[in-house]
Amino acid sequence: MTNPLVTATELRDVLGPITVLDVRYRLGGPAGPAEFASGHMPGAAYVDLDRDLAGPPGDGGRHPLPDPSRFAAAMRAAGVSSARPVVVYDDWGGRAAARCWWLLRHHGHDDVRVLDGGWPAWVRAGGATETGQPAVVPGDFQARPGRLPVLSAEDVPSFPGVLVDARAPERFRGEAEPVDPVAGHIPGAVNVPTEANLGPDGRFLPAEELRAVYGIAEGREVASYCGSGVTACHDLLALAVTGVEGRLFPGSWSGWVTDASRPVATGE
Repeated sequence: MTNPLVTATELRDVLGPITVLDVRYRLGGPAGPAEFASGHMPGAAYVDLDRDLAGPPGDGGRHPLPDPSRFAAAMRAAGVSSARPVVVYDDWGGRAAARCWWLLRHHGHDDVRVLDGGWPAWVRAGGATETGQPAVVPGDFQARPGRLPVLSAEDVPSFPGVLVDARAPERFRGEAEPVDPVAGHIPGAVNVPTEANLGPDGRFLPAEELRAVYGIAEGREVASYCGSGVTACHDLLALAVTGVEGRLFPGSWSGWVTDASRPVATGE
């Protein structure tokens, strides 16, 4: 597995064509398109998380996996081609960018990386910026879904590995639930909030420190979920930094609680 991250300095010095995707999105935060228009990396194309990186909410959760044909069309419109490297960034510690990184790889792209530290790191490094809406040459990306392993709600009870919950600790414990109708977590899950993946500068911790954060024995399977299947990809990205390919439970907590017969745990 190649390093799934690229630093701002490395990206600034890249020679050759790449596709850059801006996936700025924060739940309850500023609107991504407006942030993009006010400043972005030169040549970047904006990708809307709700529209392009998820399907309609329902029994599959708040952000189910998108229809492959619609996802591929959105990626082509953003300039993605199968043979050209892709770099994805956001301003949310990589949480939204990780979703795009996972989806592109799941649908068959061979070379996708996340800008470590995102937009803030690019600005700090003195990277060039531009405003407005750049003209984007459509790409030729074709979706071939199924490359990465996923976990269905039916698979969860018998999953033999470690099930990681990427949400904030108070949501995991069931003390607060600002979004979904039921509080708590899937029985047997362990909590590794996305914040634990990052250092004070907003960049991912080194691989050896991430191994300590997760503490997963070598050879043990691991799967990740969150509230809606978005930030779970951040934990999968952190695991990828350590060389571990985890599974995504796309429906995550919001999909799990659509069936009242599924068990719910609270506390640690």
